[in-house]
Amino acid sequence: MHNFRQLLIWQKSMDLTDIVFLYCKDLPKEERFNLADQMNRSSCSIPSNIAEGSGKRTSLQFKEYLSISLCSAYELETQLLISERRNYGKKDVLNQCLKLVKEVQKMIFTFREKVDTK
Repeated sequence: MHNFRQLLIWQKSMDLTDIVFLYCKDLPKEERFNLADQMNRSSCSIPSNIAEGSGKRTSLQFKEYLSISLCSAYELETQLLISERRNYGKKDVLNQCLKLVKEVQKMIFTFREKVDTK
């Protein structure tokens, strides 16, 4: 078991969630319950699955939750790219989101590979 609050991947994914929520505040009103809601849920799913997985009994189970978290990060990246294609939101905040989501993806992938399943 891991203390999720001490995991850098959890801390960074919480930062990502904060910036995504900030970005979504500036999306058009018609997207508030569509794309913005989906992006907020995807961003929350990343640290939530890291935290949930850290409490599992086996490393194999933890690794599975890290995989789910990584999938949510890819989902979020896609939603951000959709937003970019539609010219939504503030570009500087969007660029921060895209940069941080890529960083979080790499961190989760690397950490997941290091989790010992023996």
